[in-house]
Amino acid sequence: MLPEATPDAAHAHPNPLGQLSLDALRSRTSMKWRTYPEDVLPLWVAEMDVPLAEPVARAVTDAIALGDTGYPAGTAYAEALAEFAGKRWGWDDFAVERTAIVPDVMLGIVEMLKLVTGPGDPVVVNCPVYPPFYLFVRNMDRTVVEAPLGEDGRLDFAELESAFDRVTEGGRRRAAYLLCNPHNPTGTLHTTAELTTVARLSHTYGIRVVADEIHAPLVSPGARFIPYLTVPGGENAFSLMSASKAWNLAGLKAALAIAGPDAARELAELPEEVSHGPSHVGILAHTAALRDAGPWLDALLRGLDENRRLLSALLAEHLPSVRYEPSESTYLAWLDCRALPLGDDPASAFLERGRVALNSGIPFGTGGAGHVRLNLATSPELITEAVRRMAEAVTVAV
Repeated sequence: MLPEATPDAAHAHPNPLGQLSLDALRSRTSMKWRTYPEDVLPLWVAEMDVPLAEPVARAVTDAIALGDTGYPAGTAYAEALAEFAGKRWGWDDFAVERTAIVPDVMLGIVEMLKLVTGPGDPVVVNCPVYPPFYLFVRNMDRTVVEAPLGEDGRLDFAELESAFDRVTEGGRRRAAYLLCNPHNPTGTLHTTAELTTVARLSHTYGIRVVADEIHAPLVSPGARFIPYLTVPGGENAFSLMSASKAWNLAGLKAALAIAGPDAARELAELPEEVSHGPSHVGILAHTAALRDAGPWLDALLRGLDENRRLLSALLAEHLPSVRYEPSESTYLAWLDCRALPLGDDPASAFLERGRVALNSGIPFGTGGAGHVRLNLATSPELITEAVRRMAEAVTVAV
């Protein structure tokens, strides 16, 4: 892992979350800022209110100036991720030769699931979880099977083993487990012991693991992300990674599928046309982020920690009935609003009465009702105003 940033280094990179005005943000044309009217504060979809890191902006503008906008080639993206993974996570045996570029993490997940399951086969998920898990899995004619998290937001191994037992009953040929690591929406970081237990259970029941690790770089200073492929028993699994969440590159499509050593032969069967989906300019941007924009990321992570503390204080003051446990990863806050008089979908009340857009917990599956997901990757001023409005919405409801 990288050493702690020195005070000089910390001051050299200002908090990216405090650099853009509300007017500047409202000039953006992406989903976050154009879905709702201008009087709504959007703290929902996973876009960050930050300027591009300078090395990323330079890579993109240099490509445009050169007209370097053709098809992707080479392994620079995987090499940059290997270097980043070695420094940040101690993943020293990251194998570039066991990677493949894919359009984005969710489409990469679809391709990995196609390699290890067939139509009608079950895919286990830990709910509440990222809603596209349900949408994409069902769209590819697989069956979603839920294994709810525990009340503490961590993996519940009794539930997980029960789900594994159900999907393999009767000698079913193939099944998969779609692991979210770190977990979205809770921000839970799975431990080495937890992931090793996952690997043991998956081998016992013959279930293949596909790990969505898109939020891996977004880990608080002092906390540690454990790549699933590094734990004992993870050798036959797949991981999907990208720089998109940590450097706000969702509009520059590119991701990597990574196979454990015992899954390399299956990854080699990935159709060649899948590699045509990522954007070449996207790959250049992601490569620059991983290789050259680490200090920018460190400043972002410090800013997110400050925002978590701010949100905790604001909720304690204005909405003390809302339960919130600050996480060690992602830039998402999972708020338990069941004690408020807002029903199963408090997000609708916060939008209609408070003009704050949050993600409803209902699409996250079992355990999501009565919850909302709030995007912390914005300025302290917008978080403060959002909580004020949310409190007003509750007052109106009462």
